[in-house]
Amino acid sequence: MKHTTTIAVALLSCALFVACKNDEPPVVNATEEIGEETYAGGLLGTTFNQSASAYEDPTPAVEQAGMVNAFKYGEMFFEHTMTQNNAPFNGLGPLYIRSSCESCHPGYGHGRRMERYRADDWGNGYLLVVYNKDAAGDPYETSLAGMPQTKAVAPFKPSIDETKIQISWLDYTDEWGNRFEDGETYSLIYPEVNIPEDAFYAPLVTPYASLGFRLETTIGIYGTGLLDAIPDDSLKAQYQKEYDAGANLNPAIWNGSDWASTYGNTNHPKRFTYALSRGPLQDAAGANAIWNITNVTRVDRRYHYLSLTKSIYANAAANDPEVQADFYRYFPQWEKTGDPATDIYNYLMCDTLPIEMSSEDYVNFMVWHRGLAVPAARNLNDATVQRGRKLFREIGCAACHRPSWTTGKDNYTDPNRFFTDGDARLPRYPYQKIWPYSDMVQHRLNMVNDIRTGWCRTTPLWGRGLAQVCSGHSDRLHDCRARNTMEAIMWHGCQGSDARQSVENFRALSKADRDAIVKFIDAI
Repeated sequence: MKHTTTIAVALLSCALFVACKNDEPPVVNATEEIGEETYAGGLLGTTFNQSASAYEDPTPAVEQAGMVNAFKYGEMFFEHTMTQNNAPFNGLGPLYIRSSCESCHPGYGHGRRMERYRADDWGNGYLLVVYNKDAAGDPYETSLAGMPQTKAVAPFKPSIDETKIQISWLDYTDEWGNRFEDGETYSLIYPEVNIPEDAFYAPLVTPYASLGFRLETTIGIYGTGLLDAIPDDSLKAQYQKEYDAGANLNPAIWNGSDWASTYGNTNHPKRFTYALSRGPLQDAAGANAIWNITNVTRVDRRYHYLSLTKSIYANAAANDPEVQADFYRYFPQWEKTGDPATDIYNYLMCDTLPIEMSSEDYVNFMVWHRGLAVPAARNLNDATVQRGRKLFREIGCAACHRPSWTTGKDNYTDPNRFFTDGDARLPRYPYQKIWPYSDMVQHRLNMVNDIRTGWCRTTPLWGRGLAQVCSGHSDRLHDCRARNTMEAIMWHGCQGSDARQSVENFRALSKADRDAIVKFIDAI
């Protein structure tokens, strides 16, 4: 992997180091907003690399803090295949979703659209969503984990037999016949997922007929440290602004004047994942995935990720004769009572398991995770891109895809208390103007076979124009149904979509103006 640091950033490093140490806003020399916007991740978070490794670079903040070696060590845990007993990459299983993080995030980006569900297929970022479609709130099926495991280390068996999962891609024709008034056409597709009842290992809690199946792909992980640095009160102000403007917000998140719920037992608002299921980055995205995707234990998580009702899978495995027959051969170190069923159950339910990922390795992993830079916006001075930028705002896209935010002191927190507030071991991004193009709020697009609950956080657009170069695909939206930017825009236009008016405005533009908007989105 190669990292690129530009001369422009290097010349600024001394001044920025002083600003960062004093927790004061760095001075932006750009006199025009469009020049400022080139630094999509701010002066402390932007890389000017535009090659296939653009998503992989450390931020200037990492370099200035002397954390490059830690960043590189942490990167190994993202890229390396985890195993059952090969230190320091040991800990895979007994159940798992993927054996490496990068297999879900090809080129460090968004997962790609797949024709079938196989965990080992490169670029398959899909996480299965299995839920009770007939219950209020579409709750997850509790005999499975929130992200069901389809792989297992022998003698254990996966929660779902992935060979029986079927993905069908169906054509969709919208109310406009997939055609603009000037004759230009586009195509739309969406996934249908089917999992037969006999694919499930443990007994279901929800009646099979009430189960719904969806796909959610992984997000691009670059720049998540910068999103974490957005102040909580700034997020709250955004929700209030949109509510006061008449936006229909998820009542499970916002009650009209305050948070209806916050993250876990903290007062932090939820800001990560499509479902807004996570709060601070130190207990979200990669911090969570390095544990539950590969089931690698660490000092603050010495237990397995099995199912929402953990005992359901544990009981099924403990009473499986084939698991009993080979358990001691694969886990000879486990204390024996003489009763395989008891020992298997105790092993799966244990919350004091040996630590597989050392604290030092976890710190390095989080330096890497919090330290990934955002690619600079490209060609903003191009006349067509400027036209698209202006139209993007005029037709209403910026109402949800809010262009910029300003970070705060970035004295980040960790709900797990592994890191102390503002821990000096991780990079920080105080007082940066960043350009993610997301309001960090959930909205509804009302698509056929929509996301579970129908509410989806606005995806940041920064850097996505480099997806083809970095990740080998241009798939967009939560399940990769959009194969390019134009399809993603048109999926926003369904009846009842919160973005309906913007799409109607988009349809009224000339082809040249529509193309300009697409070119702008791909430039940021």
